[in-house]
Amino acid sequence: MRVLIVGAGGREHALAWRLLQGASVTELHAAPGSAAIARLGRCHQVAADDIAGQVALAQRIGAELVVVGPEVPLVLGLADALRAVGIATVGPGAAAAQLEGSKAFAKELMIAAGVPTAEHGAFDSAASALAYIDAGSGPIVVKADGLAAGKGVTVCADRSEAAAAVRACFEGRFGAAGSRVLIEEFLTGTELSFIALCDESGIVPLASSQDHKRLKDGDLGPNTGGMGAFSPSPICDAALSARVIDEVIKPILAELARRGIGYRGFLYAGLMIDGDQFKVLEFNVRCGDPETQVLMARLEGDLGLWLHATGRGELRLLIEGYGAGLGWRDGAAVGVTLASRGYPQSSEAGVAISGVDEVGEAVVFHAGTGAGCGGWETAGGRVLTVCAIGADLDEAAARAYAAVAQIRFDGMQYRSDIGRGPQKEC
Repeated sequence: MRVLIVGAGGREHALAWRLLQGASVTELHAAPGSAAIARLGRCHQVAADDIAGQVALAQRIGAELVVVGPEVPLVLGLADALRAVGIATVGPGAAAAQLEGSKAFAKELMIAAGVPTAEHGAFDSAASALAYIDAGSGPIVVKADGLAAGKGVTVCADRSEAAAAVRACFEGRFGAAGSRVLIEEFLTGTELSFIALCDESGIVPLASSQDHKRLKDGDLGPNTGGMGAFSPSPICDAALSARVIDEVIKPILAELARRGIGYRGFLYAGLMIDGDQFKVLEFNVRCGDPETQVLMARLEGDLGLWLHATGRGELRLLIEGYGAGLGWRDGAAVGVTLASRGYPQSSEAGVAISGVDEVGEAVVFHAGTGAGCGGWETAGGRVLTVCAIGADLDEAAARAYAAVAQIRFDGMQYRSDIGRGPQKEC
């Protein structure tokens, strides 16, 4: 099977790496891809959000499956355009992609579907948002409504911080994404990433995972796109997984179907778990990053078969044929993200990286690197995610950090507590 992966980051590198370990994928392409992905397949210089260009490329190379990694092309309708010319595609159409493209839409859908979520309000002006803040009390969360590369969420300890976050949104910090803001209650508990492959015929949950969004140890500092992840989550047992399927995934898909909207792709629910209760924080319409990296490190079997079935809307046939879902390695995986100086506010490019090929049994996924004259160089905010497998989280973390110690670049920053100690969001 000839597969085209759309995207260029660590998530796409991990998907490409895993797909090539199955027998079903015989030829891999990526657009735009990266220097790291180019070691696995052929890369084409077509931007991920160039809808016409991506469709033309998929037709030209005879792609039998397209896997869309990032959210922006999905919101812009790439999956719709590919399906219109008969190409199986993993990723929802533009209507369903509004689950991630608009936090206000996601909230409205959750309420209609009866999915538990935080109390909230959506506002189109700074004045109305500030008035809502003044009427409340305690810590709250301010979110840019649109896509902000995972950086549009501000957890605010008091009204002053919340007011500053609202003004930043309406003053253009996140561009058009901040033209509407969502203000919601601050939830306490442990954050869980729950991802499932979904189509009109079936649902296959992936292994559980947790990511670390704050920049610094102890969940301090600004929110980022993700500074590391681990799988499985100690708080997600079979009973909780079944509840999330029944109380979150199925109702959302049913409500979309009631509105005439199908769904084929990864559906990511970010949950806050507090005892035996949970609420949905957000939805993503693609695999998470850096969760994908640790999940691909643990995944067993032929991922291409499952993605092809999802893209064709035939997931149930595969479920019935195999009698089970995806397979996972025993033990645990920990992934540590290495970021460049200034991240998440800024990044540095062209800084030499050493040690990437000296990490032993760990696997390194490239998020923001380029191939310079002397070897690997930085080319983004999040640069690498170093993943390792162990018998448990402690062993996996020890192996991941041993590999991290082999890698160097000027300005490198990372957390030292990924997968270690209590995983509590306070």
